[in-house]
Amino acid sequence: MPTAAKAATARTATSPAGTEGGFTLFELLVVLAILGLTVALAVPVFHRVMPGLELKAAARTVAAAMREARGIAVSSNREVAITIDVNSHLLGLGGGRPAEQLDPRFALSLFTAAEERVGGSAGSFRFYPDGTSTGGRVRVSYADRQYDVLVNWITGAVKIQD
Repeated sequence: MPTAAKAATARTATSPAGTEGGFTLFELLVVLAILGLTVALAVPVFHRVMPGLELKAAARTVAAAMREARGIAVSSNREVAITIDVNSHLLGLGGGRPAEQLDPRFALSLFTAAEERVGGSAGSFRFYPDGTSTGGRVRVSYADRQYDVLVNWITGAVKIQD
């Protein structure tokens, strides 16, 4: 018998006739059951993690607005104020822009210069053309987590501290 014929005969002899490699229905069902169990266990973990992620996103929103205000002040050579109302959770940059609504689940607290206080629940941070500012801090908190958005009064630099 030629060599190729022996190889063909050997191949068919080791595997049943008419079957091909693959997975059985039972194997696929087991894998799907394991995946379903994994997803069912992971969903509560994501629900616990989400407020922390959203809290950091809120702090980043405040910091980005502060940095934008500083950039506008320096580039346009004029004072720019950003106002935050801790009761209504509004963040206003002015200049005809609508105020941005922050998530009401998060507590906000404000530490700014006394002359920048507006009413009982709002205050402003003022940025000057030379890059300096009135300085201060906005604290965004939820349960036991908090982020502070710090504004350096000498440099006007904005950073987030947890």
